[in-house]
Amino acid sequence: MRMMQKMGMKVDEVANVSQVIIKTDSKDIVIEGPSVTLVTVQGQAMFQVAGGQVSEAVPQAAMAAAPATPAVEEGDVQLVAQQTGKSVEEARKALLEAGGDLAKAIIILKGETASR
Repeated sequence: MRMMQKMGMKVDEVANVSQVIIKTDSKDIVIEGPSVTLVTVQGQAMFQVAGGQVSEAVPQAAMAAAPATPAVEEGDVQLVAQQTGKSVEEARKALLEAGGDLAKAIIILKGETASR
């Protein structure tokens, strides 16, 4: 311990830690009941996590960012229907399939006509 102090190292146990969560873009790593130590070397703090039950989970942000059904404006539906000569229902379906992209929806509907 004295040798570590001479080298400028300070080691402290972090008390009452029940859980450590490491968040990444693709997953959360959850450690239940770990032993956590704070090591300070020349002003630089480092945490050492040891033991505990490890599990992985999909982060909440990733679930919330899942693509939702795009909002289709009525004016866009009318425009696609007029440009293609298709019904409003067909135009709405094509817009949903195209993710709200007008040009892509028109191509989808005109492509159907060409293939018939």
